[in-house]
Amino acid sequence: MLEQAGITPYLVNARHVKTVPGRKTDWNDAQWLQKLHALGLLQGSFRPDAEIRTLRTLARYRAELIERRAPHINHMIQALKHMNIQLNLVLTDITGVSGLAMLRAIIAGERDPERLATFRQPGCKHAEAEIVKALTGTWDEAQLFILKQSLELFDFYTTKLVDCDAQLEQQYQAMESRGEPDAPLPDLPPAKGESKSKNAMVFNARAQLARVIGVDLVAAMGLSAITVQTIVSEVGTDMDRFPTVKHFCSWLGLAPRNDISGGKILRSRTMKVHSRANQAFRQAAHSVTRSHAAIGAYYRAMRARLGPKQAIVATAHKIARVVYHLLKTREPYRAESAEEYDQKRREREIKHLARRAQKLGYTLTTVPTTISEVQPNTSPSGSF
Repeated sequence: MLEQAGITPYLVNARHVKTVPGRKTDWNDAQWLQKLHALGLLQGSFRPDAEIRTLRTLARYRAELIERRAPHINHMIQALKHMNIQLNLVLTDITGVSGLAMLRAIIAGERDPERLATFRQPGCKHAEAEIVKALTGTWDEAQLFILKQSLELFDFYTTKLVDCDAQLEQQYQAMESRGEPDAPLPDLPPAKGESKSKNAMVFNARAQLARVIGVDLVAAMGLSAITVQTIVSEVGTDMDRFPTVKHFCSWLGLAPRNDISGGKILRSRTMKVHSRANQAFRQAAHSVTRSHAAIGAYYRAMRARLGPKQAIVATAHKIARVVYHLLKTREPYRAESAEEYDQKRREREIKHLARRAQKLGYTLTTVPTTISEVQPNTSPSGSF
């Protein structure tokens, strides 16, 4: 209502003013805040525009539906385990095509392990004989009742996810393109291997996001349509709100915060933040740990230096810088191979060593590729 009336509201972090002593009444607090704001000492928190806030509401609600559906999957696994049916050991996901077909057959009354194993899909890693052993157990009516109830609740939340995706698609269609006015839905080439996730959206979210943003962020290594939706719904598309990429990464909680006293860095750590965008970038970093792209090589180099935990943060920081650049310039993403990254890193190390050698009064020279013959050992016998 304030924004509709032409007033710009400020959402201020309470930590900036909470340590002021002697201002403990609402009246004094209001006067003190008004004075600080009039002097320009208060900084408003980041808030995206109205369209992005609507998208953020729907995206957060969709994530909550997935979180509420997950416990019922665990209930199904536990019910099967109590009947000595280890279906989760032979199927990566019991809510996949093979698993759901077997569960629905069990609920319908089928008890023969060999007939249940025929629902195995060709892409399943385990053989049919192993699945027969996993489906051999002792059937219990109470556990079958829990299995039936859990499966019904899983189907209920799955139906609600489909309805939520339909609402999200309508929201995307109602949003104007931020890159080019009246931009059509782009026909995007496949950026990476298609993933078969049960949490994937039922519509072409990647194309809708590319139309709204003006650039295809899913083409960047480590980012999926759901991850990009989370990032865009939390940070928006206007990077002018952040003066530099350093401000952006610091706001996300991915940049190191140095505590300096007397010119000495006491500690260097990232700030603790409760940000869904921060989690999305960390998930993207986890997905590139074995990638053959440059970002995967960067993670492995950081892991060798800092360890796995710090490497995830450093990789998430690098992906955040890439996203900032793409949103800022609207340039298409150009993938860099691991070989190109290793070559650039080698060149940087050589320049660094050359500067250090020059500073110490030495000259760095290149070792010839051909190795001369090793002279025979002419030292006396028994000497070292």
